[in-house]
Order: sequence, then structure tokens, then C-alpha cells
Amino acid sequence: MDTTQKLTGKIALVAGATRGAGRAMAVELGRAGATVYVTGRTTREHTSEIGRSTETIEETAELVDAAGGKGIAVPTDHLEPEQVEALVERIDREQGRLDILVNDIWGGDVHVEWDKKMWEHDLDKGLRLLRLGMETHIITSRYALPLLIKNPGGLVVEVTDGTEEYNRANYRKPFYYDLAKAAPLRMAHNLAEEVEEYGCTALCLTPGWLRSEFMLDTAFKVTEENWQDGCEQNPHFAISETPTFVGRALVALATDPEVARRNGASLSSGGLAKEYGFTDVDGSAPDAWRYIAEVEQTGKEADVTGYR
Repeated sequence: MDTTQKLTGKIALVAGATRGAGRAMAVELGRAGATVYVTGRTTREHTSEIGRSTETIEETAELVDAAGGKGIAVPTDHLEPEQVEALVERIDREQGRLDILVNDIWGGDVHVEWDKKMWEHDLDKGLRLLRLGMETHIITSRYALPLLIKNPGGLVVEVTDGTEEYNRANYRKPFYYDLAKAAPLRMAHNLAEEVEEYGCTALCLTPGWLRSEFMLDTAFKVTEENWQDGCEQNPHFAISETPTFVGRALVALATDPEVARRNGASLSSGGLAKEYGFTDVDGSAPDAWRYIAEVEQTGKEADVTGYR
């Protein structure tokens, strides 16, 4: 699927583009020719509470440039309304429009106590990750949508972990994480109702098992080059995907002239790959959520045959 320069002239905001899916989505939008505002809290001068100084929004902007687009890094804490308002005012002043809004803000993993019951989980940490995963999205949409709906064809993408079908049937424990990842699905559903009359589209997008920087070097202690060594720790890691895969899914949606038919939908990188024909960087097309439901959760041995 050739999307080269199909987004030339389009203005995008990827909120939460420091690393992982957000960075890859910004880069792939740039590869398609878009001007991309990339935001986050980690810069070359300041490190967020996540504690990773190895990825910065300036670097993301440079990667967007190198891919063929124009990257503009704007340090932004999306829990601070005045910062988000100033960000959108800048986009309006410099570009006069906003065509694509990607709400990928997160940063809550450092606060999740994965094995704790709701009443055992530290309350302050639980509420903090809810603010990071929900309130940030609300604040960003509050200020960005008035600019986006000025022109028909605008696209709002809520990013989460898990499809509506999967998350409805499964408890994404612990309690606070489940709530944080369920919220963007409902946000997309609700925003779809509100932006439709302006000729705009809102939907929810999830990657599969993402080989983010954190997943590689902290969770599995591998690199992208030897990621398959992680299968020794968990054989089901074989279904994992690079962040580029969901970035390509985003571009497929953003360049689809009939994307409005997906208004309010819950979509995944693996599912969209089947429809649009894009692949991950290795030429495969992992369908992680189908694999997790049909193989991992049913206790079958790891075998990605037919799933990537």
C-alpha cells in the first residue's frame, strides 16, 4: 500500500509522541507527507516521571523530518489545560487548521501495581494513572476539537490497549489499568456522535503486543535486533509487533477517503492490515488480539502459524 506523500498539506497533532506507538505514528504520518506536532514531557532538558531520558520529543520530530514530513516538537504536559490551550493556539496561529488528532497520551505504567487487588493497590498511584490515561485525553480533545472541526474530513484517533470486543470480555487487571484502557474506547464512541455533523470521524485504535522501547529493554531485556530471544521468557511474545505496524495502520486510515464509515469503531493494527494490505517492517502482519484470544488464553502452545 503506497501512501507516499498522500498527506502532504495535512496538519497532525500526535499527543504523547515521545516513544512507542506515539512516536511511530508521528513518523509514519511524516512519511506520508504530513506536518506533525509531537508532544510529550520528556525533552533533552527534562525527563518525565517515567524516568527514561533515552527518548525525547525533539528526537521524534527529527525522525519525522527524516521520514519526509515536518516534525515540530512542543513540550506539553497534557494534564495542564493552559499548556494544551497554548499548544492548540500555536497550531492555529502557524497552520490555521488541524486535520488529524491522535490521543496517545499515557505514561501510567510506572504507577501500575500489576498483581494487586483494587483495595490493595496504592490509591494515589491508581488515581494518577487514571489521570494520565483519561484526563489527559479529555483535556486535549477539549481544546483541539474546535480547531479540527473547522474543516470537514478531520480524524480523531483515541489510542488504547485492546479492542472493544476483547476488553469487554476480559478483565485487563489490575482495576485502574482496566478503567484507563476502557475509557478511550468509550471516548471514541461518544466523540463520534459529536463530530459527525461536522464531517469528521472519531475512532479508537489499538496496537497488538507492542515491542516498545520499554517492552524491549526493560521487560524482556532484548533489542529489536534480537527480540525473538524474548520468546524464551514468554513463547507468546512471538506474536509481538513493532510500533511501526500501528503507525502504518494510522496512515491507512488517514489516507482512506471513506474513513467516515468507521466512525465510532474500535480497530486494531492486525485487523486493519488484512483490509488495507500493509505489513510490519519484517513483511508479516501479526493479528495479536485474535491470537491472544484463540491461542494464549485457551492454553495452547505458542504457534503463530496463521496469525502473522
